[in-house]
Amino acid sequence: MPPTLASLVHHSALKLTVRAGEDRLDVPVRWAHVSELADPVPYMEGGELLLITALKLDAEDPETMTRYVKRLVGAGVVGLGFAVGVNYPDIPDALVEAAAAEGLPLIEVPRRTPFLAISKAVSAAIAADQYRAVTAGFAAQRELTKQALGDGAQGLLGALAAQIDGWAALYDASGAVVATAPEWATRRAARLTPDVERLRERPAPASLVVAGADDRVELHSLGTGRRPRAALAVGTASTLGTAERYAVHSAIALLTLTTERSRSLQAAEARIGAAVLRMLLAGEPDHARAVAGDLYGGLLDAPFRLVVAEAAGTQEAAGADGGGWSAGLVDAVEAAAARFGEALLVVPYGDRLVLLVADGGAAQVAAVEYAATIDAERAEGREPTEEPAPVMGLSAPAGPIAAASAYKQAEQALSVARRRGRCLVEHEELAAGSVLPLLADDAVRAFADGLLRALREHDATGRGDLVASLRAWLSRHGQWDAAAADLGVHRHTLRYRMRRVEEILGRSLDDPDVRMELWLSLKVTAAAGE
Repeated sequence: MPPTLASLVHHSALKLTVRAGEDRLDVPVRWAHVSELADPVPYMEGGELLLITALKLDAEDPETMTRYVKRLVGAGVVGLGFAVGVNYPDIPDALVEAAAAEGLPLIEVPRRTPFLAISKAVSAAIAADQYRAVTAGFAAQRELTKQALGDGAQGLLGALAAQIDGWAALYDASGAVVATAPEWATRRAARLTPDVERLRERPAPASLVVAGADDRVELHSLGTGRRPRAALAVGTASTLGTAERYAVHSAIALLTLTTERSRSLQAAEARIGAAVLRMLLAGEPDHARAVAGDLYGGLLDAPFRLVVAEAAGTQEAAGADGGGWSAGLVDAVEAAAARFGEALLVVPYGDRLVLLVADGGAAQVAAVEYAATIDAERAEGREPTEEPAPVMGLSAPAGPIAAASAYKQAEQALSVARRRGRCLVEHEELAAGSVLPLLADDAVRAFADGLLRALREHDATGRGDLVASLRAWLSRHGQWDAAAADLGVHRHTLRYRMRRVEEILGRSLDDPDVRMELWLSLKVTAAAGE
């Protein structure tokens, strides 16, 4: 620990005597400073033991001493050393009384003890304290390294919590708690997730201090890239000391090594993943399984789903890490997969990103929840957190043999998501829903308008209601009596109108393709409010 006034008083070679403030000798001394100025406060930083001979002070004037001592206390001076036998044979009563009144420790320095000896004693004690801190820091580093190699992140956190006499927690890229030590800190760590998210918005490396009701928490980002891969939280009752600071920095370095893989390893895994995907889509599941090995093999042993993503309204190419536009999506699914020990395949594929996720697994859930968040932001009129936000299609469950079909399903769902202005559409929605929403684009609208234009122009002249009659006849599957009843006209009138429809369109209503095109055109224009 740093030197205190008590340790200096007990220093046998200095022979110091306490004249006031005996109950405040346990205050740390940051430095010993000599000043004979009548007002040395502008040159004080706080924590000093001020040494004087009162060369320029009227130390016998109570009013002067009261003002002098008050200013020293206000500046954070922790003690006043007065050399006797130089300008005053003893410490004047005015100074003793003023120091006692303000609670400032007043130390009598005998003539035989030079101020330099006190300064050297303080300096030596500070140096010894720093040496002890560095030594303790190296010992902590060795212990943290040992625990990291033996028990991974959990063991490291336990050793760190013991070193700082507090608690520690590790978060993944999404801000979720991965591990804590001691176990009771889990709930405290979970409350800091919003602060971890704020930390991720800062350029790495970044840190943040959060003051709680019962502790002081430091948050540190982990990782060497632009986006942090994880975060470390350490909670203590007070500010970290030098030895504790060494331990925290060592933990940051070690956790960075355990959470951040080398670029070459990432590149190698990316190449393997791309090869596995190409083989699956080429209909070579056996070769894909052989190449996947232990890295991705488990993912192919159970039903999986394909997610095909692209940037909304753009054709940006994804980079090795999924590209800037998909970084939030990649972080979400990777963090979820890591928490539950799932295998995950993320492959840039042309201008798209393809994810192969376990059916019903945490990564699939994370992708769906990520999309739901973006859609909710849009519904509330807010800009999505990530711009441009991705558009995604999710296939039905499949196995390695059906990977190509699953990719087509995801593509189809992606196309629908783009048309509907949604972030994600699942293929099951297409199979269970109506085909009409799939036709809601400009090309289909233009076709429908063109096909029905002549009939609408005819009706606009007031010479009949061909469009309504056609809709009623088609809805009744060509049954004349039922359709005529719906319209409130005679069936002969309806027959005449249908002949006029055929004449105007130049098409036969006996052709099922013509009836299908007319019905879909009527439905599309009706959905548009026409």
